[in-house]
Amino acid sequence: MSPDIRTIAQSGVSAVSVYMRQVYLWMTAGLAVTAAVAYAVAGSAGLQQVILGNAIVMIALVIAQLGLVIALSAAVHKMSASTATGLFLLYSVLTGAMLSSVFVIYPVASISNAFLVTAGTFLAMSVYGTVTKRDLTAFGSFLTMGLFGLIIAMLVNFFLKSGMMDFIISCLGVLIFTGLTAYDTQKIRNFGLGAPLEDGTAMRRGAILGALTLYLDFINLFLMMLRFFGASRD
Repeated sequence: MSPDIRTIAQSGVSAVSVYMRQVYLWMTAGLAVTAAVAYAVAGSAGLQQVILGNAIVMIALVIAQLGLVIALSAAVHKMSASTATGLFLLYSVLTGAMLSSVFVIYPVASISNAFLVTAGTFLAMSVYGTVTKRDLTAFGSFLTMGLFGLIIAMLVNFFLKSGMMDFIISCLGVLIFTGLTAYDTQKIRNFGLGAPLEDGTAMRRGAILGALTLYLDFINLFLMMLRFFGASRD
């Protein structure tokens, strides 16, 4: 057990409180890394050319991101705490490189507004998912099906390029990821109720997986908000 966890445990704080604190701390760290990398890449013409101007690199980044999410989701329980943490931070770096295009497409004011609205919405729904007594399992299943439909609609509209359909996709995306934030928070908190406080490695693994889940909710909600509210430079 790490000293920090032992100290908190001795103070009488519940396992779920310790667990959720770690989840939010790692999620915040991942978002900070993503923002820093995105800003750095957007500010470098050379890096933009290498990453955003090369289709092969972009495809490799997408494949690497999918691979990391699958690896963490399927095998995090077999990893050491340091390996799980490293893969999560690596995913945050790759996402930052991909999202650097946001700084090229949208003005800083639009990005800031979308981020503030996203942060407020995420916080409200995360609090709701924590305090509500209602079981959101069925709600989450419905939202998951909606997410698959959203992905299909986005793929179709990639070829149709319909402005109206893009607006509908943005609206539905905001609703879906807002709901998923509450559902995932409740699911992670319920898992934390049985978290082994004496096992620092297991706590870190679970916290990293929870952080990845909420990180994905936040990033996708932000992108949908940016599509909905953001004014491009064009």
